[in-house]
Amino acid sequence: MAIDPHTLYRSIDEFWDRAILPALTEYIGIPCKSLHYDPDWAAHGHIDRARRLALDWLAEHAPPDWTLHDLSLPGRTPLLLIEVPGALEATALLYGHLDKQPEMEGWRAGLGPWTPVLCDDKLYGRGGADDGYALFAAVAALKALARERRPRCVILIEFSEESGSPDLPAYLDAYAPLLGRPDLVIALDSGAGDYRRLWSTTSLRGVVGCVLEVKVLEETAHSGIASGIVPSSLRILRQLLDRLEDPQTGALRLPELKAEIPSQRRQQAAEAARILAGALLSSFHTVPGLRPVSDDPVELLLNNTWRPTLSVTGQDGLPPIRSAGNVLRSHTAFKLSIRLPPTVDGAVAEEAVRRCLTADPPYGAQVRLTFDQSSSGWNAPPLAPWLERATREASLAFYGEEAAYVGLGGSIPFLGMLGARFPEAQFLVTGVLGPLSNAHGPNEFLHIPYAKRLTACIGYVLDQLGSAAAGRN
Repeated sequence: MAIDPHTLYRSIDEFWDRAILPALTEYIGIPCKSLHYDPDWAAHGHIDRARRLALDWLAEHAPPDWTLHDLSLPGRTPLLLIEVPGALEATALLYGHLDKQPEMEGWRAGLGPWTPVLCDDKLYGRGGADDGYALFAAVAALKALARERRPRCVILIEFSEESGSPDLPAYLDAYAPLLGRPDLVIALDSGAGDYRRLWSTTSLRGVVGCVLEVKVLEETAHSGIASGIVPSSLRILRQLLDRLEDPQTGALRLPELKAEIPSQRRQQAAEAARILAGALLSSFHTVPGLRPVSDDPVELLLNNTWRPTLSVTGQDGLPPIRSAGNVLRSHTAFKLSIRLPPTVDGAVAEEAVRRCLTADPPYGAQVRLTFDQSSSGWNAPPLAPWLERATREASLAFYGEEAAYVGLGGSIPFLGMLGARFPEAQFLVTGVLGPLSNAHGPNEFLHIPYAKRLTACIGYVLDQLGSAAAGRN
């Protein structure tokens, strides 16, 4: 018999209000940026402040039979492992992270990245939704389950996810015996198409990150004297990008960056599009009159989850308008983020991009391409019948709507690592990053009612893992 949903939700709702919201409010105030954005993280101490907050909170709220491992390896960000005993022969691994993206610009008046603000059931500030809530929600879900109905669980909290989890593999190698062989991995760092149901992420894209620089002069020259003789570095850079991307459609041209879309993923995208329909574009703060890339919502979802895309995320060599002189600049550099379909090999894609952008540069300009991140995506294994049933029942019990399944356009390197290590495991990848929650951008918020119900869903699914394990015995 499944756990009573009403009893489970009441326990979690009370714990959220009493114990989790105060801790999350304090956490948002800590500028614990990930090591990629704060190379001096150890000296600044903000990562350690977040770690200390988690440890103090766990000391107060974790039951005495739970075992906390406060781990550190030389030169790496820390990692927390919490072993939660259970009476049943199954293991679940629950994942989250406590490092953050940087501040970004554009926060509304009264809001800020390190200023927690509670308004209209939303907790604003950097990191609450992405993904500081995960530790606290995992603890709440497990505390609500009786030990005799609970599988063994391990909560894993890292501090380098926003930099691509570079420190995680060393911990997975060093502490593999503590993890065991999970039957179920629950990652609480993903998105939600709306706030009305449980969303399960079926795939994640990979990424190639690089800086493309074009140099034409050793020093900047007068634009009136040099233009028409010296080619523009920006024009050359545009020509190189046109090799990679169709400027009219945004479609990427290289076959190495493309993948066949599985029929099941097309079907799931069609069902998710039926639910979301016109809400896909409205989930972003677009300018008035902006049209989406396609009028077909299924194609929009597939573009975002199973097709490669290019984003220019930064630049160098272009001065601010207020200080721009009449010059032909010596160089232009763009930071590129190339998202890859889930089944494309990141190393193969990187090499294809290198060949495309560096071969035969226009006008013989100097072209330098520096890669800083290349990783493959992840495609979930088929759902076990018990997990499909549990997610459906949980969504109906706590949201009143059927669960939905869709890919996510972002990347979570942890999942590829765990998928490779534990190919027999089931995966429930979910999270609170719904419409307008704006992770990585300004005005990030955590939708508290949704997060409470999601916590209850996790408790319900873990209870069902326990029942499935008991049924095998």
